[in-house]
Amino acid sequence: MEFFQRPAELPHRLSVFPGSFNPPTVAHLALARAALSVVDEVTFVLPRAFPHKSYRDTTLLQRLELLQGALRDESRFSIAVTGGGLFIEIARECREAYGDAVRLSFLCGRDAAERIAGWDYGRTGAWRDMLREFDLLVAPRAGEYRPEPSQLGSFRQIAVDPGCDAVSASEVRRRIAAGEPWEHLVPAAIHAKVREFYT
Repeated sequence: MEFFQRPAELPHRLSVFPGSFNPPTVAHLALARAALSVVDEVTFVLPRAFPHKSYRDTTLLQRLELLQGALRDESRFSIAVTGGGLFIEIARECREAYGDAVRLSFLCGRDAAERIAGWDYGRTGAWRDMLREFDLLVAPRAGEYRPEPSQLGSFRQIAVDPGCDAVSASEVRRRIAAGEPWEHLVPAAIHAKVREFYT
């Protein structure tokens, strides 16, 4: 795990926010700020490779530059790049960086939570075992996430402005390609870089 921004003080509870951030949006920031009501720090994680998606449009370094611009004045946010893309791989890299005492909570929207919980990890019970190492903070996104009854203790719903439901990085890219307004979906601090990288 390689850090590019990090608070000096170690957190007791850490929220890990993996994503492609292609580009970072106002919804990403709203979700991270909402998580600060229950955690000490939010780490935005750019995996070098995801198991379910490939990077196009921009490079890892460009997306890192966008995140640094968007989060420059946020003292409780950190930015890191990981080698692994699965939650369990990222969790173990976080343990090495933050120590065993930190409580890990992965941050995601309902759609991502459903995809992660339903992923084929190659063996029965793998997802249940992972939930012993971390829990999930889940924001509603076109509906609330409803985990299996046996997993209720591993999830916490967090409130985010419902207006964020329609905000996504893919919608930003679509609008840019179509010549439609997109600036309201992206933090103002990175407008110039988004225009440079995506047009």
